[in-house]
Parts: sequence; structure tokens; C-alpha cells
Amino acid sequence: MKSLFYTIAICFTLAFGACKTESKEPKNTSLNEVKSLHEFMVGSWETTYIKIEYPTYQKADSSFVFEDDFSNPKSGRAQSKYNNDGTFTAWFKQPDSSKVGESNGKWKVKGDSLLVDYFYLGKQVQAWYTIQKSKNSFEGKVIYDWDNDGDFDDILLMKSKRIK
Repeated sequence: MKSLFYTIAICFTLAFGACKTESKEPKNTSLNEVKSLHEFMVGSWETTYIKIEYPTYQKADSSFVFEDDFSNPKSGRAQSKYNNDGTFTAWFKQPDSSKVGESNGKWKVKGDSLLVDYFYLGKQVQAWYTIQKSKNSFEGKVIYDWDNDGDFDDILLMKSKRIK
């Protein structure tokens, strides 16, 4: 279950980062105007909450829900850094500050959606997340095959905050 948690945390982190915009927005925007998703996502992020609903967990006839709010100070943290050039790095930061499960990938945006593309644990992951921005945080949602049972029916919801 711990490796599943690390996989999910890294997938979330990888999925939510910087992106390449499909259209140019004016550079002279007022403080009241919203940044493009690309501009918003560039930087460092930490996952604060994750919930995955598996309606048929690994082909079973029952559902399963994985949920973590990362409130335990002894728990690790899923973190990522998204670069303006459409690349990102994600990892899981242990309580002792060591990093595990580091992975690299590419990302881009279209409208309110973020595509992440990376190789992790022997699998190529390409997932489109719908992003809802807040001041220094966002929520992302995606339907994907997170339990690797061949069915794209697992609903992932994550919340992330900007970190320095």
C-alpha cells in the first residue's frame, strides 16, 4: 500500500505543474486580471490533499477510496517543480528531507486543462487534468487508470499549494 501511495503522490505531483500555453496572452495585465494557466503553473508545488475513487479497484466488484490530507508532520510530501520550457521534475520528500521517487516529464496546457507526460514505474503516463486556480493553490481532477487494471475509471482529485 505504501508503494501505491508513493506512486499516486508522484503521479499527482507530476500531473500538476507548469505548462506551455497554446495562445499568447498580453504581458501587461493588471493585478486584478488572472494569469494564464501556463504562467500560473510555473514554479514549485506541494500536494496538500489527494483523493482517488476507484469504482472497480483492480477489477474487483467493489469500490475503494484512497484519501490523504498530509496533515501528519511525520508524513512525506509530494512536491514538484514546473519549468517555463514545458519540463518538470517531481519527487516525494520524506520527513528527513530526503527525496525518493524522482521523475521527470513534459507538460503543456490547453484552456483550463493540464497535460502531463512522464515515465514512472515502468509505465508511460499521459493524463489531462482539469485545473481550478486560486491565489496560490489549485485543485486538479482527472479520470485515469490509476490502479492499472485497464479501465480508465478512477477519479483523482488533488489540491496543491505553491512553495518557495
